[in-house]
Amino acid sequence: MSACKRLIHFVKHGRILTFARRNVTTWSPVGAAFNTPVKRLELEHNVGLFGVPELSSPAGFDVVTKRALKDTQRLVDKTCISPPGVETVECFDQLSDGLCKVADLADFVKVAHPDPLFREAAEKTCIEIGTVVEKLNTNVELCKNLKNLLNNPDIMDQLDPDTRRVAELFMFDFEISGIHLDEKLRKEAVALHRKLLDLNNEFLTGSHTPNRIARSAIPEHLHLHFAKEGSFIQIGGLHADTPDVLVREIAYRIYLYPNAQHIECLEELLKCRHTLAKLVGYESYAHRALKGTMAKTPETVMEFLQLLTDKLSERTSKDFEMMRDMKKKLNPRDSEIMPWDHPYFSGVLRAERYNIEPSLYSPFFSLGACMEGLNNLFSRLYGVSLLSEHPSTGEVWSSDIRKLAVVHETEGLLGYIYCDFFQRTDKPHQDCHFTIRGGRHCQETGQYQLPVVVLMLSLPHPTKSAPTLLTTGMMENLFHEMGHAIHSMLGRTRYQHVTGTRCATDFAEVPSILMEYFATDYRVVSQFARHYQTGQCLPESMVARLCESKKVCGAADTQLQVFYAALDQIYHGRPQNRSTTDLLKEMQQKFYGLPYVPNTAWQLRFSHLIGYGAKYYSYLMSRAVASMVWKQCFVQDPLNREMGERYRREMLAHGGAKEPMLMVEGMLQRRPTTEELVEALVSELQPNFETFLMDSES
Repeated sequence: MSACKRLIHFVKHGRILTFARRNVTTWSPVGAAFNTPVKRLELEHNVGLFGVPELSSPAGFDVVTKRALKDTQRLVDKTCISPPGVETVECFDQLSDGLCKVADLADFVKVAHPDPLFREAAEKTCIEIGTVVEKLNTNVELCKNLKNLLNNPDIMDQLDPDTRRVAELFMFDFEISGIHLDEKLRKEAVALHRKLLDLNNEFLTGSHTPNRIARSAIPEHLHLHFAKEGSFIQIGGLHADTPDVLVREIAYRIYLYPNAQHIECLEELLKCRHTLAKLVGYESYAHRALKGTMAKTPETVMEFLQLLTDKLSERTSKDFEMMRDMKKKLNPRDSEIMPWDHPYFSGVLRAERYNIEPSLYSPFFSLGACMEGLNNLFSRLYGVSLLSEHPSTGEVWSSDIRKLAVVHETEGLLGYIYCDFFQRTDKPHQDCHFTIRGGRHCQETGQYQLPVVVLMLSLPHPTKSAPTLLTTGMMENLFHEMGHAIHSMLGRTRYQHVTGTRCATDFAEVPSILMEYFATDYRVVSQFARHYQTGQCLPESMVARLCESKKVCGAADTQLQVFYAALDQIYHGRPQNRSTTDLLKEMQQKFYGLPYVPNTAWQLRFSHLIGYGAKYYSYLMSRAVASMVWKQCFVQDPLNREMGERYRREMLAHGGAKEPMLMVEGMLQRRPTTEELVEALVSELQPNFETFLMDSES
């Protein structure tokens, strides 16, 4: 039931005609809705979070939890006695969906709701549902029923491909929980699962906890750069963009200073993951984690990373040499590039070479203009419109949330996107996409359960004098996260277990990364980028410079990601009987190029080890696939409707119901080799000489 770890939720829905008739007066142009402070329709009736009536107060979590658990028991009883067939898979999906509607909504609320009482109630629900999910994953009778289906070739041959795949995915969930083990070993697997939950939470907490040092240990004139806590200086980040090299070095050395207890936690976590993987029949945790992905095996991942390193080697060396020259220019007495210098001098070189000062771009990227740009893009590619709708009282968790209805020109209402875009106290500072409810065909009603998602950003609020203005990075992040959202909206999977982004991690990032290409193509950008005061179009030369600037030090930046991905693989491979710091030193030397700094432990800040354990390579592989899709299918005409429809049909529509590489193969009409994936990333770094000509002419 791993889908229950993702975010889903229940809202009322109806056919598009009913929806339009009820809400047409509350719709507004999407751009205007984001460029002005929101006006609420205050009604007496509180409909509850996401339209769940019980969630008009924190106490409602207890009500919906009890109801979900009661329905779960009913479905378990029904599933265990039903004969094997398509109904078996439908029952499993209903079971998963019912739990996810509560558990995953609670997972979102516990991190995003500003009211601590709601967060506490949601946390309690997560624990209760999580306990039940653990029991279901080791329920022998449930597993036996599913196995009877999978072991009956006569019945399996009659099932459609989606149903067969979902049945296999549910069995995989059972197997990784140790269902096939004898009772003693099964109990050991359950104990390891529970221990890992605690270790994951402990490591995540530690990875975000600031380090501190006595104020007297740092020169007084540098105190202003750091937070103060009594007689201590508190350092909660790397200060990578600070021009002062000493501030960067101090932050790096102190923030990454090893904590013995935290190291012990990480090493115990990795040991438990390996033990669990071996217990349930895998060579290593990486082998278990990569089953069902595009890469499939750790060996393929390491081949990809090594080949990419070899191809980038010469360019990476040149990038570091450029950084040394720049550092020597600014500080002749200290020209050696250290790890704390890389992000800073990459930025300096980009800005110097291409003049990409954020203040020059932001006036052209008001949030409303960007949302209109997305609306236009989706309309041209898929026939989809984003329509702003006023949330009802109690439906949202903050007054500045915008709600979008996603409507297709012939299919009608596809789902809802809640946009939690603006900064607020205690809100997580991360850009992310949450599935609040997955789409599925409801056999019970004959209707389609509409997907609901939340996009979370951390943007400044609009003011009376100016709308929210985005930096180029913010704009690209908006497009990236909206790529996840439209993936969720355009799927029409039969089962919620594989809806939208519920697919292999190294495939799930492809649609979002592909959106970054649209965000920096002038033919797309010119449709919406207007100066918020003058209405002037963003000059094409500025977009070209922005694209070229990404290539400056691009090899070194990519190589840093290769290092992180390789370290992740080594940590989750076969045990090396060496400390995580010793492995870090070795991987840094082999896959990066800048020296390890003694008495630092960067791995303790590598929070992606929790959510992306053995899968951090996914960003690189997804970018390679997205690059190939862009160049082969969209670069000639990024607004081509025929290609948009093909993209939806071959890649977006299936969620996780189809093997990921088969979807890529369907889009590209061939299966890419490892060498082609590497070449796609390397070719991204080739300079475009037309940009230089454009600059000289302007």
